Amino acid sequence: MSASNPFPSHYFIRYDDNDDGLFYTQPRLTVHIDDRAIGALRAYLGRTLPPEAAILDLMSSYRTHLPDALPTARVMGLGMNAEEMRQNPQLDECVVQNLNKEPRLSFANEEFDAALCTVSVQYLTRPVEVFAEVARVLKPGAPLVVSFSNRCFPSKAVQIWLATNDTQHRELVRSYFEHTAAYSRVELHDLLPVRWWGDPLYVVTGYRTTDVL
Repeated sequence: MSASNPFPSHYFIRYDDNDDGLFYTQPRLTVHIDDRAIGALRAYLGRTLPPEAAILDLMSSYRTHLPDALPTARVMGLGMNAEEMRQNPQLDECVVQNLNKEPRLSFANEEFDAALCTVSVQYLTRPVEVFAEVARVLKPGAPLVVSFSNRCFPSKAVQIWLATNDTQHRELVRSYFEHTAAYSRVELHDLLPVRWWGDPLYVVTGYRTTDVL
């Protein structure tokens, strides 16, 4: 399935619009949310993902945060740095791809039982195209789980993300799902609201429509 970007182009300008490959040349072998947020995400994934699933981890890196108790059939990482993904113990396979350059995925229709985009959606410059492509490779009814906090690399986050707050971020991500017309249900969750300490954590999950795409 294909979809064009319905938003004004200036929403997706970034301070650093140089080739993303340059920014991600050096591996960052670290997590991007704190332990409390990681625990909340793992618990949510444990409740939401089917067991023995083939999972696509979009914008993947050093850790995927799947719960240890969740059996998986296959976890495919797609990210910008091969070394980060090689050191991710939960990935079975990985591919390096810049979704801002090429949102088209090389996977077959309905290949995956679930997909994840963890604390990275703020860097997508063609989000509706990416979400539509993910729907193509998901099985009917399968979830795409998009999680985010209030952290980012400001130079690489898109302008619409930097100009909006956490509540607006949730609505923005919801709109990405809705503009594809490929997800039959979209849920918003505040797993960890803002406090004076610790990272907040929000999740927007869309379920791929059962209609033929």
